[in-house]
Amino acid sequence: MRPALIAGGLAVLASMALAVPASASGEHITLYSGANLSGTKSSVDLANSECVTLAEPVRSGINISSADLDVFYNADCATGLPGQPGDVHYALGSLHQGTFSFPAVSYRVR
Repeated sequence: MRPALIAGGLAVLASMALAVPASASGEHITLYSGANLSGTKSSVDLANSECVTLAEPVRSGINISSADLDVFYNADCATGLPGQPGDVHYALGSLHQGTFSFPAVSYRVR
């Protein structure tokens, strides 16, 4: 039983090694026009911490970086539901992916 346990553990470690980026140079955040990482892709400049208002709304994203991305449903990184004031926004954390509740129109890297 012990060799089977070791082999299983090695298989888990090997699969984890494949899931982690090889180096920091491979870090990226990609936004998608459709839900569930579908549609047109657009890249986020990780070095820019200013608010970015998008030309076209996005519905999902994947974050393979050490940064977090705040996604807003209003222009100019204004919090709130679309067209309404409030404190709502979406935080796409490091090493996560997600589909946004509403079309996102601006973001900020932090």
